[in-house]
Amino acid sequence: MTQQLMNMFVYAVATMDTKGDEICFVADKISQTGIKVKIVDVGTANSPQRSPDIGKETIAACHARGAQHVLDQTDRGMAVTAMSEALENFLLQELNENRIAGVIGIGGSGGTSLISRGMRALPIGLPKLLVSTVASGNTQPYIDCSDITMMYSVVDIAGLNNVSEVILNNAAHALSGMVNNYSRPETENKAIGMTMFGVTTPCVDAVRKKLESRGKNCLVFHATGTGGRAMESLVNSNYIDQVLDITTTEVADEIAGGVFPCGEHRFESIVHNRIPCVMSLGALDMVNFGGLETVPEKFKNRNLYVHNPEVTLMRTNVEECTAIAKWMASRINQSKAPFTLVIPEGGVSMLDAPGQPFFDIEADEALFNTLEEMVEQNNERKILRSSHNINDPEFAELLLDALADVLDMNGTP
Repeated sequence: MTQQLMNMFVYAVATMDTKGDEICFVADKISQTGIKVKIVDVGTANSPQRSPDIGKETIAACHARGAQHVLDQTDRGMAVTAMSEALENFLLQELNENRIAGVIGIGGSGGTSLISRGMRALPIGLPKLLVSTVASGNTQPYIDCSDITMMYSVVDIAGLNNVSEVILNNAAHALSGMVNNYSRPETENKAIGMTMFGVTTPCVDAVRKKLESRGKNCLVFHATGTGGRAMESLVNSNYIDQVLDITTTEVADEIAGGVFPCGEHRFESIVHNRIPCVMSLGALDMVNFGGLETVPEKFKNRNLYVHNPEVTLMRTNVEECTAIAKWMASRINQSKAPFTLVIPEGGVSMLDAPGQPFFDIEADEALFNTLEEMVEQNNERKILRSSHNINDPEFAELLLDALADVLDMNGTP
């Protein structure tokens, strides 16, 4: 055991009223590798099959509304939800005390939902593994944009047998390997987070290449709903300390009901962590749907563009652009770090240019003017307008100059 792990633990989590033997088996295998383990019970029904190190009462007490809010629930779904909230709070508390070396969980559909919430709240890179009966299906609701490793249990987690023991043994040793080789993010070598879409690629590539030529570490995220959230999770995990949020298209899908929504918490990590940010309006001219046949009936007569057989784009109108601007401004106004919004008056994407199918001056002006009206500008929160299209080389240079300015205001070399 390394010196770093001396006062840290792997937390082995399960609903021990049904999976006590199995989680104890996992914990024993991890202990045999020399790593200290604490077994955590998050059961919401009966007494545990085996004695945990941390009982469900302790976890439940971490809920914002107290232990009884969790333990007195009579509806199973509500009980699981409440316990998942309590587990998240518990794990974050242990993280703040620097006691977590890793987390491993086992569960069926309910246990997977319960445990994964707490895992998602932990930093990117911290070892987390979940053995689940639902890991062979759609895992997006459990993983979202985190780095949880999910392992399919093959058989149900219902007793120890010649198959489950092999799977659980592999999981235990996989988690042990992660813990023993975990490398914490270098605090002196953080990255610049950038967002990109196909129709803003020339801009983002030009900015990225210029920054990389100066020795900067650039992380580019595809703005497909999870991309923006993934970038912000890395902000929370201390990997990113500057943001070039060039392509904010996910907000359009959030407002209009497209398939790549940003989620209600978009921009919050940037704001709360006081990250210097340059933002633009990349691809806010479009809402994403699947194939043409998937476009909702109410949008059938809108300006639609078939990008490929699986992707159909819809041009945002004046009403939607106004709503997008208000949504963004309400979050931008909470920023306490140097921030600059750069508006490309010549169009926000490849398709939003003279002669292109989404060129719509009226809709763009609704977006631009509402932002300028709603964003509360001050010495550190500014709006710049450019006559260029977002993909013009001159606009890329303007973004770079704006980044230099916000970093200078922030005292960042």
